Amino acid sequence: MVFNMNKYCKFNLIVKIVSCSLAICCIGNVFSKDITFEAGHPSLQNWLLPNSPSMPKNNILNEQRSELGKMLFFDPRLSGNGTISCATCHNPLLGWSDGLKKGVGINGAQLDRATPTIINAGFNYLQMWDGRKKNLEEQATGPMETPTEMHTNFETILLFLNKNNGYSSAFSNAYPDEGINKITISKAIASFERTIISNNSPFDKWVRGDEKAMSKQQIMGFKIFSDPNKANCEVCHSAPNFVDDGFHNIGLKGHDLGRYPHKKVKVLKGAFKTPTLRDISLSAPYFHDGSASNLLEVVEHYVKGGEVKQDLDPNIFPLQLTEQEKLALVAFMLSLTTEKSAFTLPILPIN
Repeated sequence: MVFNMNKYCKFNLIVKIVSCSLAICCIGNVFSKDITFEAGHPSLQNWLLPNSPSMPKNNILNEQRSELGKMLFFDPRLSGNGTISCATCHNPLLGWSDGLKKGVGINGAQLDRATPTIINAGFNYLQMWDGRKKNLEEQATGPMETPTEMHTNFETILLFLNKNNGYSSAFSNAYPDEGINKITISKAIASFERTIISNNSPFDKWVRGDEKAMSKQQIMGFKIFSDPNKANCEVCHSAPNFVDDGFHNIGLKGHDLGRYPHKKVKVLKGAFKTPTLRDISLSAPYFHDGSASNLLEVVEHYVKGGEVKQDLDPNIFPLQLTEQEKLALVAFMLSLTTEKSAFTLPILPIN
């Protein structure tokens, strides 16, 4: 299959503009085509994710850039007190999240939201739960600049990086003639994050034609997931990355306004970015507030049509699902996890 990235981006840009502005997914129905639920059927091929995301022309991914970004991502010396790194919250052992209901920043500071996974973040149109960062380059330094997260003093770390021979050489190889600065730091970290991809799950293998990759229960779950008269999950968790790049109020308790402070549109009150379901089994707990400890609790939340009805997204309403159908949905979501190979930690340059 040849994946036309330009066509994909142009089409999704239309979806993103509408969903980001209105926080509703009525346009998600364009994804709800007639599907034949047979392994390898042509109607399923739009679910296949490309091997790499798009990237800025001034930061094309290569090995030198991703390896530099990997070192920076795991280096606690970039934080204000030398104790916390990007990987502290985005741990590869915990689905590139942290396994906590709410993130914890520098000096044990309790953060307001759950830590989102960075899996397939390179395919996102906007970053962060509330979409306040436009791309991975912007997102990379966001937590570093936040006093309650990494609380980085850039003047101090730039001196450290420039004096460190290992880092100085790595920056020179990755970004010749660009120097060591806040921009190249963000570009390197973004490059590493673009390598964290999940696109070879049992579901993907089944879509490619492997009849044995998914169980009957998982296929049943995919049918329920896709059926607008059943769970209707596909309206927001759309192909190929199980996201629509929109923002939705799904009826969670609390006073977090989500996207609304950044885009003063009434329907965005309490609305948060749709997270990918790829590798979802690895990144519990779920939702922006970490209130669901497992996937069955996630399903039950949607079956109830949310807890809070004020400002609720129009696509959230009570579902009529049997216990068998709920379990099938969970089984399907478990099929979206790509088998992992051993992850090698970087060797950080000492001097």
